[in-house]
Amino acid sequence: MRDVKEYIYGEYDVVVVGAGHAGIEAGLAAARMGHKTALLTINLDGIGLLACNPNIGGTGKGHLVREIDALGGEMAKNIDKTFIQSRMLNTSKGPAVHSLRVQADKKDYQKTIKQVLEDEPNLELKQAEVTDLLIEDKKVVGVKTLTGAIYKAKAVVVCTGTFLGGKVYMGELAYESGPDGLKASIELSKSMRKQFKTRRMKTGTPARVHRDSIDYSTMEVQSGDKEVVPFSFLNLEKKFDIDQVDCYLTRTTEKCHEIIMDNIERSAMYGGEIEGVGPRYCPSIEDKVTRFPDRTSHQVFIEPEGLDTKEMYIQGVSSSLPEEVQNELYKHIVGLENCKIMRTAYAIEYDAIDARDLYLSLESKEVEGLYFAGQINGSSGYEEAGAQGIIAGINASLKIEGREPLILDRSEAYIGVLIDDLVTKGTDEPYRMMTSRAEYRLTLRQDNADLRLTEIGRKVGLVDDERYEKFKLRKSQIDNELERLNSIIITPTDENNEIAENLGTTRLKTAISLAELIRRPELDYEKVAIFDKDRMPLPAPVISEIETTIKYEGYIKKQNIQIDQFKKLENKRIDDIDFDDVKNLSLESRQKLKDFKPLNLGQASRITGISPADINTLLIYLEQRRRQSNV
Repeated sequence: MRDVKEYIYGEYDVVVVGAGHAGIEAGLAAARMGHKTALLTINLDGIGLLACNPNIGGTGKGHLVREIDALGGEMAKNIDKTFIQSRMLNTSKGPAVHSLRVQADKKDYQKTIKQVLEDEPNLELKQAEVTDLLIEDKKVVGVKTLTGAIYKAKAVVVCTGTFLGGKVYMGELAYESGPDGLKASIELSKSMRKQFKTRRMKTGTPARVHRDSIDYSTMEVQSGDKEVVPFSFLNLEKKFDIDQVDCYLTRTTEKCHEIIMDNIERSAMYGGEIEGVGPRYCPSIEDKVTRFPDRTSHQVFIEPEGLDTKEMYIQGVSSSLPEEVQNELYKHIVGLENCKIMRTAYAIEYDAIDARDLYLSLESKEVEGLYFAGQINGSSGYEEAGAQGIIAGINASLKIEGREPLILDRSEAYIGVLIDDLVTKGTDEPYRMMTSRAEYRLTLRQDNADLRLTEIGRKVGLVDDERYEKFKLRKSQIDNELERLNSIIITPTDENNEIAENLGTTRLKTAISLAELIRRPELDYEKVAIFDKDRMPLPAPVISEIETTIKYEGYIKKQNIQIDQFKKLENKRIDDIDFDDVKNLSLESRQKLKDFKPLNLGQASRITGISPADINTLLIYLEQRRRQSNV
């Protein structure tokens, strides 16, 4: 084979490698911030691919989608256009863990997001396989493609998903491939292994079954919510009048488990073929059966992949067993006795970097101007990828502009928790966002993501005028109504006490504000309207935000005190310290700090192996340095 001639294709501000969920957000963020951007993907038909489950959101993940939206991203807007079922999860619990989860029409989602990319003025979308990252003097200068084209760039964002060195496994069968039969990125994998420390990770996907071959009469119907709550803050007051599709709940059987155990050595995971570690919170059916041998069945959800296809996604039964075993296994799931498998389940192994080699901005510590986002950083999921993508795209743009990077901390956003966990702690398995990972989840609710982040998005230049005007109106409505409710005083007259008793609450002993009345568990904003004849009508999402703020005010105040304490360490920068000058640090701690290069004292405190005593030593050093500078 002859050598391919290299040539300069063009010069760009930002080049994004990969057009999955991370690449889409990174590319759009850079382009919308005014930078000439190239978005390169190995196959245009794979843009925005929902390669596994056909849904967006879920516990913790829904928070990320709302935060992407609040910053000016696209994922929420796109799923609002293409969902086919919507459910709010955890509504029996407090608002901190309420999480929106919607079923997507997979092909419609891809088609719609591709149109958005094609219509973006500063974005050039191109089918091109990147084979090399071009680095000079520890600074990225562009990328090279399989055809010899060189795309010069001031910054590069790598978002390769599960394509980088992708290898598919089904029992004894193993072959190079990306998800859904798309081509894997093999040449880039080879070149990156020479330039960076990489490791293998693994994920998997279940079979897709023909809709007409399923017996739904034996299953429990899972319908969508009657009242649809949109993902995007731009659509909060929009009414969605669509015919939602149903999902279904069924179970595996003891015969399923018997088939699995009889063939467990033929599973690629258990046969030793796969070296990568799989996601703990989305285990294969082999993992479930071997980890929980006493269980006689496991839940299985049947979910439609779209309105124009008869493929049904069998959630909960991902597998790397041989196809012949799967054919038997699936027929022993309740309701799938006569099922026809349209796509066989498989495991996929791929390359990832150690995200501890990145700054909190997602820029490489070794190569200036090079950013990484998505599954290449060790995360799993569309939402986690999109969240990293928008931050990487923003920071690549800010880098070009000579501005400070955007770093969201753990008290500001789930995005901050996600990135801090990956970059500071690292992960040995695909990382999944959950509400339990956030220490300050009462203030990091999905409903207030715009109040937390839209001003930040505006400041960096990503939030447009339409979004910002809607945000300002919503914020003013909330602030003004809270002020008004706190100013209205209800006195303990006989008339008012009679009304209170009729509302099912205790009599008033002293004068209280209307806000204090709403705070009572048995009352809400609408119930106290009888005391508030002059109130103006407000949108339901505004009322909901007001109620949450009032009812949880005491808890929120306590959490804000905790956040203030957290901020004290986060605000103490140590990225300019020569740790060799700090006395009383152990050799091990000193080396860890030198290798890791933490941005601030808070991040240093979360590095594995750094003790409270080390943090106190650094605090003393900072104080001594401050005093010396004031002399």
